Amino acid sequence: MAYEHETLGALLSDARIAPVAADAIRRRDLKAEPLWRMTLGQLKSEHFFSGEIGLGIARLYRAADSENWYFPLYSEDECAQNAARRGVSLVWFPSEDPAADARPCILVVPGGGFVNVWNLTEGWPIAEQFNRLGYHAFILTYQVEGGDALLDRNMEDFARALRLIRDNAARFNVNGERYITCGFSAGGYLVCLWNTGRGYARFGLTKPQAVFPIYPVTSLREGIRYVSPDDAECRRLYGCSIGEALASDFEIPDHVDAFPPAAIFLAAGDELVSPENSRLLAAALERRSIPCRLEIGPTGGHGFADGSGMCMAGWTERAVRWYESLPNAR
Repeated sequence: MAYEHETLGALLSDARIAPVAADAIRRRDLKAEPLWRMTLGQLKSEHFFSGEIGLGIARLYRAADSENWYFPLYSEDECAQNAARRGVSLVWFPSEDPAADARPCILVVPGGGFVNVWNLTEGWPIAEQFNRLGYHAFILTYQVEGGDALLDRNMEDFARALRLIRDNAARFNVNGERYITCGFSAGGYLVCLWNTGRGYARFGLTKPQAVFPIYPVTSLREGIRYVSPDDAECRRLYGCSIGEALASDFEIPDHVDAFPPAAIFLAAGDELVSPENSRLLAAALERRSIPCRLEIGPTGGHGFADGSGMCMAGWTERAVRWYESLPNAR
């Protein structure tokens, strides 16, 4: 395991990654937590810290050495107007596979319950795996605070990210019109929402080639929904009441007509997000004859990240090979 005997604090204190170190888990001051002094080997025993974190950090170092890796999505003036935009960014991990230039790039969107962004486990290590599988990858750090209607602001974050990729396609060696999205938990909800009327079509951007929702939130239905129906929380996320959100694009399974093919991965023992979220989405896609793969691991819980050490290990490879099996994949 890479850096197994190094402490998290030492690794995140490397000056090369200063622009993103504070957002290893966005909105958590890791320096104030015991985790800061733990080695990566010790972190393996902590909930939500499974996976090849060391490989993700090693890949981040290599990206930072290129001096062409970190891209803020809002200007200083825009951040001064709304501090929640500060740190919203793309990190670029190019693959060394020469064939990657001809494939869609992958936009990785970590989860965090709409209050954090877990780049440390669901961002950098996942993008590193996609690199090894022959895909250029980008990791999106998005807004998680500041005012109402957070999810609409997240859609603006997505639009900014994809326009930056499109407008700099030659620099990134990608076709800016062809991309795959991959999101975890709350990030899984966001990559799904991007395929509704609140997403790519609204911003005049192209449809993803595929979407990989990983233990995603998809539904606001009673008994399934992840978020509290508390009015203040609903307005923070949706900008409306829970009833209004249920009747809109925010109820993903009812608004899948514009979805790309989807490969969905989760574990049956998910203790935070009901597996019914994924089953509802898969059933809705199948009713509309949209290609869908649904993989539910028999063991494991929420936040398995790359799935190392459990039945979900290798899901990243299964996702891209499934995509490559589609008739229109190139």
